[in-house]
Amino acid sequence: MKTRTPLFINIAVTIGLTVLAFEMFAHESAYFSSPFFWGLMVITIILLFIMNAIGDLIENENFRKLSDEEKAIFLKDKNTPYFQKLWNSAFKKQSATEEKDILIDHGFDGITELDNSLPKWWIGLFYFGCIFCVVYLTAFAFTDYAHPEAELTHDTKIMLASIEEYEKNAPQITLENAKYSADNIAEGQELFKTNCVTCHGDGAKGGIGPNLTDTHWINHKEKSLFKNVFWMLENGSPNNPTMRPFIKEGTITGRDAEKIAAYIYHINQETAPITPAQGGAAPQGDEIKWENGND
Repeated sequence: MKTRTPLFINIAVTIGLTVLAFEMFAHESAYFSSPFFWGLMVITIILLFIMNAIGDLIENENFRKLSDEEKAIFLKDKNTPYFQKLWNSAFKKQSATEEKDILIDHGFDGITELDNSLPKWWIGLFYFGCIFCVVYLTAFAFTDYAHPEAELTHDTKIMLASIEEYEKNAPQITLENAKYSADNIAEGQELFKTNCVTCHGDGAKGGIGPNLTDTHWINHKEKSLFKNVFWMLENGSPNNPTMRPFIKEGTITGRDAEKIAAYIYHINQETAPITPAQGGAAPQGDEIKWENGND
């Protein structure tokens, strides 16, 4: 009669497999806060205690049927710590008597074989590997688990949500506190493509609206180019209703306007202007010499 695996080992393995399953199949990563997860864990542990109690009853009944010698062997084996049994099964050398009992009746060139059982830890790892492969392949085939594209989409949603939360709580950007930053140029370019490129053309070369890379401006309400662009985005053009007050309408935020203004400042003041010969629109308005500075 073999001794059973201790209850705490069964509980640890069950918890590990449950967490593994939730990690692979749960749609939300925060399953630790789910009542369903903890309810399943409690029910599973209770069932393990019940199964262990039933196993004790069966073991006691079988123990009564053993001879005195078998009882002594069983009790000695049962009193050996579980992890020591694992160690012995893997590394302890058999005595000559024990080897004689498990000697296989064939050999080659005087070399004989022993019919040793595989170590329990090896068998456990083998079955765990088999189960893990089945679960992993199932999760990979039928869920988004371990798919780089799905993980990127999930992480992007989290990042955008954190940015949105930050935007809600961050101080509002106004004409008075807006400042130029080179770090905003790339995002400003994307915002420009979304909101401004229809009128001002690709690269702000001009189209329906004027070329924003040259030195001529129809509206010049501020002394610095950066603040002037921000003013236009906030108030629109007094001369042309097509240029709407994007901020006041709620189309963009002050922080978005700060980024767009940074992009326009960059292409107007820090790069060469786009001339009509290069595909840019002809200058419109007055030639302006902006004050030094970008805030």
